[in-house]
Amino acid sequence: MVRRMGKYKPPAERRHGKGVQECRRCGSRDSVIQKYGIYLCRQCFREVAYPMGFKRLR
Repeated sequence: MVRRMGKYKPPAERRHGKGVQECRRCGSRDSVIQKYGIYLCRQCFREVAYPMGFKRLR
């Protein structure tokens, strides 16, 4: 087995985009709600939205 990894640099740290924000509860990076500084994924947001003061208008 040939070792070539020494000549490659590690990938650059992301500063923008979907891969930067993560959910505060579960750590997921998929569909994170950033509005109002919430930073929760949509699944976690549905679980804690009512205790946070959000109400459904139906």
